[in-house]
Amino acid sequence: MMFEGQFRYTRKQITEFYEIDDKTIDRYLENYQDELKHNGYEVIKGKNLRAFKSQFGHLLGVDVNRVAVLGLFNFRTFLNLGMLLVESENGKKLRSTILDIVIDTLNQKVGGNTKYINQRDDDFFYAILKEPNYRKDFTSALNECLEMGAYKYAFYTDKIYQAIFRENAKEYKRILQLEEKENVRDTMYSEVLELIASFETGLAHEIRKSSNNLKRKLLPEELNNLFEDFVSHPLWKPLVENARTKMASRDFGFRDVLHKNLENYLNCITHSDYERFLGEKSKALEERIEENIDVFNRLRDR
Repeated sequence: MMFEGQFRYTRKQITEFYEIDDKTIDRYLENYQDELKHNGYEVIKGKNLRAFKSQFGHLLGVDVNRVAVLGLFNFRTFLNLGMLLVESENGKKLRSTILDIVIDTLNQKVGGNTKYINQRDDDFFYAILKEPNYRKDFTSALNECLEMGAYKYAFYTDKIYQAIFRENAKEYKRILQLEEKENVRDTMYSEVLELIASFETGLAHEIRKSSNNLKRKLLPEELNNLFEDFVSHPLWKPLVENARTKMASRDFGFRDVLHKNLENYLNCITHSDYERFLGEKSKALEERIEENIDVFNRLRDR
């Protein structure tokens, strides 16, 4: 019902849509009256009520002559109530739809391409700066202590990826639709990068220790056994669970990408994640490099 330039909804229409009873809507009108009034809920009477009844009295479903006051919701308060209601399944569906619209809009805000949305997080900048050191430690250990051809670097990197997020590099690239020359780690969230770094530097330590004890290079089957013992340690479990949840949920929410092997880890995107990747706290990597150029200059001077 278009009235005074706004779509209007009666209390009865609202309760029917959200499938709630009169007591529930009374409670929300009382508990959130300031918020709802601010957003456009109003109770009309007198001249305004007569004008409304003359246009829409036949839709009210009651004896309009007995209506002395009438509460009206506009579209904003219809949505407002939907964001507040915890008892309503339709309210949950509405919130989900609103989130989809918001994410689509924000994706356009960051250029319509969310492939590198991970880089807008402040923590990514510091994680990617440290990552090469841990990577070098790992590849050096493989080079010095493992009796295997050059394929060993990709092979054991993939084993780490499989242990953390159940995909190898090729599968990850396919899911995110990366080009052949694109670096998978440039698209990973800081928590995932830090966990990979922990795996790599920890494995490097174990590889060197085992090789020193044997006074020779390890054979692939020996490293495979060492790897299985390493990744099955209970200390990794909460860290791996956290990384899987963040990767699955953020990629599904921000990139519209589903990791089938992580489907059970899907969760809602948190408010803090919106701020980190799309809010005022987020920035393109180029901006962060500009802001920290002194750090790069000092590293270069070293």
